[in-house]
Amino acid sequence: MSFTHLDASGHARMVDVTAKQPTVRSATARGFVRCSAEIVAALRDGTAPKGDVLAVARIAGIQAAKATPTLLPLAHVIGVHRASVDLEILDDGVAVEATVGTADRTGVEMEALTSVSVAALAIVDMVKGMDKSVVIEDVRIVAKSGGRSGDWVRPGSRRR
Repeated sequence: MSFTHLDASGHARMVDVTAKQPTVRSATARGFVRCSAEIVAALRDGTAPKGDVLAVARIAGIQAAKATPTLLPLAHVIGVHRASVDLEILDDGVAVEATVGTADRTGVEMEALTSVSVAALAIVDMVKGMDKSVVIEDVRIVAKSGGRSGDWVRPGSRRR
């Protein structure tokens, strides 16, 4: 199997998808921001010093989905037709889930991963003054649909 992002000389290239037909595609990614009980309490009470952490993270994640080709040099510019970021405060941190959809020639897995990563980074940015030991963990694709490879769900993928 050849690596499609390399040309015959072994140099990086963007894969040509112009001959592919647009199809409806979706991808869901998840991650987790592990943080202290103090931060969890502040998030639940809405008393974090920098303001509404979850609102900022949600918007940052949506914006990131749309900015993916700017951040990843070989990602295609596609129409992001929907993007949602769901955040759940748990006893040991915040579960982050992003779902991104398109009707285009290539998938949105990178957009979903970028969305989760940036939403998690926004959380860290807004709470790091309270506790510098915050950790982003387990960012991964948990499901995708559409395209030539069809539908896929990560075995054992359950909400945290």
